[in-house]
Amino acid sequence: MALMPLNLFVSHDGKSRRQHITCRYKCGDACSKPVPNTSDNEYFGDIVKQLNRRSLLQATGVTVLAVGAGSMLAACGGNDTAPAASPSEAAPLEPRPGMKFTAVAPNSEDAVVIPDGYQQAVVISWGDPVLPDAPAFDVTRQSGAAQRGQFGFNNDFAALLPIEGQPDHFLLVTNFEYVTPQFMFAGYNPDAPTREQFDIEIAAIGMGVVEVERTPQGLKPVMGRYNRRITADTPFTLTGPAAGTEFVITDADPSGRTVAGTFANCAGGVTPWGTVLSGEENFHSYFGAAEGSPPPPPVVADRQDRYGVALEPSELRWETFDSRFDVTQTPNEVNRFGYVVELNPWDPQSTPVKHSALGRFKHEGANIHVADDGTVVAYTGDDERFDYLYKFVSAKKIRPGRDAAAMAHNMTILDEGTLYVAKLSSDIPAAEIDGSGTLPKKGSFSGTGTWLPLLKSGPGGQAESLVGGITAQEAAVFTRMAADKAGATKMDRPEDVEAHPETGKIYVALTNNDERGAPGEPGVDAANPRNDNKSGQILEITDNHAGTDFTWDLLLVCGDPAAADTYYAGFDKTKVSPISCPDNLAFDSHGNLWISTDGNALDSNDGLFAVALDGENRGETKQFLTVPIGAETCGPVVTDDVVTVCVQHPGENDDNSIDNPLSRWPEGGNGTARPSVVAVWKAGGRIGV
Repeated sequence: MALMPLNLFVSHDGKSRRQHITCRYKCGDACSKPVPNTSDNEYFGDIVKQLNRRSLLQATGVTVLAVGAGSMLAACGGNDTAPAASPSEAAPLEPRPGMKFTAVAPNSEDAVVIPDGYQQAVVISWGDPVLPDAPAFDVTRQSGAAQRGQFGFNNDFAALLPIEGQPDHFLLVTNFEYVTPQFMFAGYNPDAPTREQFDIEIAAIGMGVVEVERTPQGLKPVMGRYNRRITADTPFTLTGPAAGTEFVITDADPSGRTVAGTFANCAGGVTPWGTVLSGEENFHSYFGAAEGSPPPPPVVADRQDRYGVALEPSELRWETFDSRFDVTQTPNEVNRFGYVVELNPWDPQSTPVKHSALGRFKHEGANIHVADDGTVVAYTGDDERFDYLYKFVSAKKIRPGRDAAAMAHNMTILDEGTLYVAKLSSDIPAAEIDGSGTLPKKGSFSGTGTWLPLLKSGPGGQAESLVGGITAQEAAVFTRMAADKAGATKMDRPEDVEAHPETGKIYVALTNNDERGAPGEPGVDAANPRNDNKSGQILEITDNHAGTDFTWDLLLVCGDPAAADTYYAGFDKTKVSPISCPDNLAFDSHGNLWISTDGNALDSNDGLFAVALDGENRGETKQFLTVPIGAETCGPVVTDDVVTVCVQHPGENDDNSIDNPLSRWPEGGNGTARPSVVAVWKAGGRIGV
């Protein structure tokens, strides 16, 4: 397919395509409510510093367990240069390996649209059996018991892990982020949900492990011995400084160390030792209280406000069925969510862990880089307008191998170390960052940064706060407030944060922030250079991984390429696919960055894009696929011979429901729209080659 002419995108309202109903159930309608971060810490547009650039790091480290990761990549070039020559001045560039496909045009089809010459198939959908005793999906005969053995709703992150000794067999590990009852239950009444619906919802979210086999028709589920469902009431072990404290103890768990369930699981990552990390993101929206409930003490109210917890009925009304979701009856229960979760998919009997040493906030996910000396560095973002970017540096070193002793050691690495939050600065004069997104005189947005220490965790939950006036336990449970006091930089919704497997550079998806520059809200700065930022940007960091200093550049300032406020690393903008609202990130074996989108503000369906990171092609952006109407593209896995994406909330629209569907994907006909995992491959060939 040829690219759609860019002039089709010049006249649009610039609003995200995310529907209000999605916001209500996915994030508790956070964007229509006051920004939780009311701290007065400066944004670095107020600061002009001399840029003290250090030389680029030579990053190597331990290779992360992932399919397709691996080939050598030259260090990314700087982007402090003028934009590329126009088409009349330069010959067309040869696409990089991994990006040799015909770009998919922006569209609004109710289908997954892929490049010419490629094939696709659904791997698994909501309701498909995962466990042997689970029934086949029947939308008219749902039950909580059935859903506990079936694939969950609204799949987000996915990992594809090869099974040793079994060629073409993998573990597909997925998150099930949230439920939208109007698209699950016929005749749903949001003011009076039923107990049966509650039981199904509890079972429909969390995580899943499914064995899949590669066949000529794509990846197919297998009733394997690793298959497992994790739900909103599966037991978890809480570790680190928060465990056993007054903030997490409940009547049901007087030890404060065993938490029932996980939910709001958004993105994640695969560790080098073979486990999967998952981020509990918009957990606040599952908790509520009856109208007119008495307010808590001021200190508790401040903590709840900072996390968006409200004394009002929740969208799902779970508090009417289980008192642990009522913040007036069980006020500490909400403090038991908002952590990075670690699951060992190779042991179906294992108890998953919540790591409080990595802090509590709305984690999009967490991803690992291993330094040359074996130090493990975990990067994670807090997905809220004007919240922060974090990293955790381990005190322990990684132990090679996958034997029981190595696994036991490595699964404690994220319990001991130091948690930091990012503060960015730039030497670009403030007058050149005027909110329009216009490039400064140097030709790019760039600067330096410092990691501010918050919390040092040690063995057995021992910890030391590194922020004055805040205890270690408070820093672990109310991390946002510690970061506020430390003076972190307010960012435009930090979502997925990924370390490049070869260069070690860190890439951050900053999805959008339409409150940037609004009255009473922070103004622009070099890393967040646009007011009313509806399309987001990609931040590229060269980090001193185990240290506290870094440099940064904006790789992309997303949006309509025909608009003056967008930037594609200096690449010719007449030759890129329009990209808006970056969300999840991945890499291919050729060193290219892949980006999935959520809420495309350019009047087109969301999609998956490949971006060149080095050489003359740096900044070239090509759309590989689009997902069906109303859907979000999640959890991309990119290997040499298959690409998978999670298609979340297909057909979700304010004016529609399961009774009046906008989408019938993937079944077609009279079928039900079902969140699904899709595989794309090139028969007899490699992806993008």
